[in-house]
Amino acid sequence: MEKIIELYPNVPLQELFGKFDENIMVMNDQLDVDIFSVNNNLVIRGEREMVEAAEFVIDRMQKLVAGGEAIDLQKLEYAIMMATSLRREETDFESVAITSTTKGKIIKPKTKGQAAYVKAITQNTLTFGIGPAGTGKTYLAVAMAAKAYKKKEIDRIIITRPAIEAGEKLGFLPGDLQDKVDPYLRPVFDALSDIFGFESMNRMREKGLIEVAPLAYMRGRTLDNSFIILDEAQNTTKDQMKMFLTRFGFDSKVVVNGDITQTDLPRGRLSGLTHASQILSDLKDVAIVRFTRDDVVRHSLVKKILDRYENQ
Repeated sequence: MEKIIELYPNVPLQELFGKFDENIMVMNDQLDVDIFSVNNNLVIRGEREMVEAAEFVIDRMQKLVAGGEAIDLQKLEYAIMMATSLRREETDFESVAITSTTKGKIIKPKTKGQAAYVKAITQNTLTFGIGPAGTGKTYLAVAMAAKAYKKKEIDRIIITRPAIEAGEKLGFLPGDLQDKVDPYLRPVFDALSDIFGFESMNRMREKGLIEVAPLAYMRGRTLDNSFIILDEAQNTTKDQMKMFLTRFGFDSKVVVNGDITQTDLPRGRLSGLTHASQILSDLKDVAIVRFTRDDVVRHSLVKKILDRYENQ
């Protein structure tokens, strides 16, 4: 089968093809088609199913370029995955902007799993995000918290993580308690700094508008008008999770993230994240979003590494 694709007038061929035509080479290889340009149009040759898949990928890539985005390998491979897994229905999640970084980069969902996660956070008081590393669970939760703060929907942002080493190993680190726990919260600080700016983030922390603290700090508190994120929740015990989930008050929103395959709890100890997701799944105003390897947005090699570990 042969199909001629008319290119968008505002999409440079070089942007679509990539450096040294690497994007076309990837599509040719993974879809078993032959793609080449004729009179500023693209011609696709191959089996009907693969030609249609390539047409879907090219259309998707053109829309990204027309919208001002650069095509990278991760975006290309995700489009190919969508095309070849019979999930070719039109998606509009990439047009849903959450907020922007201090450098002007728009933060928005990049996969269907991320889109479902953002939608769940918007529509529910409590959202669980469960899935492998690299799926954007923490970063998107922080972005949603920033959006809520900027829109004055909440008064402060509270982010916490369990530091299971707090009983022993942290005692040997230099500095006060905050200095000792900061390394465990570094990914959160990086996301906050990216969105608010380093100096602005520090000023907000000084004013109590942003609080980043170990989970133990949550005990005995009631948190109203807050956006609360529990990160690395797979390392909580049942009792810790219960304590945390009974802290939030009125006009608050809660996001609980974790990867149940990477718990650091002692062998045989049930993760509070696993337990909570089992017993709370049917409650109204609670959403559980499960990410898959298809939602990994880090380097494409990360997805391949996850595949190898799961298939051992």
